[in-house]
Amino acid sequence: MQKYIDLRSDTVTKPSPEMRKFMMEAEVGDDVFGEDPTVNKLQEMVAELLGKESALFVPSGVMGNQTAIKAHTEPGDEVIVEAESHIMNYETAAPSMLSGVQLYPIQGKYGVITVDQIKKAVRPKAYYMPRTRLICLENTHNRAGGTIYPIDEIKKIREFALENGIKMHLDGARLWNACVATGISPKEYAQYFDSVLVCLSKGLGAPVGSVVAGDREFIEKVRRYRKIFGGGMRQVGILAAAGIYAIEHNIDRLKEDHQKARFFAEEISKLKVFDINLETVQTNIVIIGVEKTGKTPDEILKMLKDNGVLLSSGSYMKIRAVTHLDVSMEDIKQAVEIFYKLFG
Repeated sequence: MQKYIDLRSDTVTKPSPEMRKFMMEAEVGDDVFGEDPTVNKLQEMVAELLGKESALFVPSGVMGNQTAIKAHTEPGDEVIVEAESHIMNYETAAPSMLSGVQLYPIQGKYGVITVDQIKKAVRPKAYYMPRTRLICLENTHNRAGGTIYPIDEIKKIREFALENGIKMHLDGARLWNACVATGISPKEYAQYFDSVLVCLSKGLGAPVGSVVAGDREFIEKVRRYRKIFGGGMRQVGILAAAGIYAIEHNIDRLKEDHQKARFFAEEISKLKVFDINLETVQTNIVIIGVEKTGKTPDEILKMLKDNGVLLSSGSYMKIRAVTHLDVSMEDIKQAVEIFYKLFG
């Protein structure tokens, strides 16, 4: 069986032997009854890290985002998002299906929308217009290349949102990466949002799971919608244990992933047939433009796969590489050599 250097996503990581042992030994109970001690410990841990009253373990980041949107809104409301955001592009139009809300996409720079852009997007208070009820930001931003949302801009948006009675939700699937890259704590970022989603199964290396945090009343709504959406689980402490282990052991090491991504981006950017904006390589994602190769992204991906390197497709005429704990710097150097062999 061929061994691949898998840079498709940071979701491809596998639990380490130490994490598996921790999972196997987890104490469990029925989480639908709120009686799984390991789940409760994880939820309390994340709530504390984010400075929130309460938190809830959910199976996926999409479920976390969608239960939060449902809890914050009513049918007919409007939700402001960045045009390239995960909620806009990769959640199967769930806000319209599950919450009866429409999205108002704003094109940002490197995934960042400004308070001035948001001010122009908020609807006047007229009965015949949708109500602007929620602003969703993404940090780090996936499609923009793992870019970090400037905290000063978040503060400005929060001030405007409070003045206008608009809630704020953070899709922080990769918030841990932003924190490691900037030195800003999760709590400092989270203080500007009514709700926060964080993922455990991306850079942190857990096999599954995300956590939504907010005040107690909000989380009780999220708990109800989690059940409605099919996310109520029973003896799930086995999975929550992986999240606890990941938080305790795998956050600080994210800086290694950032170093690997930077090295990879700088080396591949020297190949004239590829376009990489090094300004956007801020964490563990590298977006590579392939238009000058004269080949389609699928053709490029097949060439790489045939030579032992896996990447994924991005937006139009782009491919994506994501570093993670299961690829070493030696793997990255080998991947660079393969790029040079094929395209140098």
